[in-house]
Amino acid sequence: MGRALPFLIVLVVTLYALIDCLSSERGDIRGLPRPVWVLVILLVPVIGPVAWFFAGRPVSLEQRAGVVAGGRPRKKVTAPDDDPDFLRGIDTAQSRKDAELLRRWEEDLKRREDDNPGA
Repeated sequence: MGRALPFLIVLVVTLYALIDCLSSERGDIRGLPRPVWVLVILLVPVIGPVAWFFAGRPVSLEQRAGVVAGGRPRKKVTAPDDDPDFLRGIDTAQSRKDAELLRRWEEDLKRREDDNPGA
């Protein structure tokens, strides 16, 4: 078992690197194109997977910080209810018409319920 352990570790790390490479978004992979990374991972034992983790794998810390690989900040994405432009766009003539129509329907329903209480 002692002799097989290093081989198993290399195999597990290689498989993990291969699966990680294949499941990463194409635009997030750094350094080389995905097919080249797959060949490097499979054909260069130990060094290939290590190179993938350090030079090819997408860096989630950069993504969370809003920085792309070139060092330029990404446009901050906000939720619709936090975006003032979106909120201004909600209050349109059509939305006011829709609100008035809904109010009239609710009044009509209330009147019908009041006119026919037993049904």
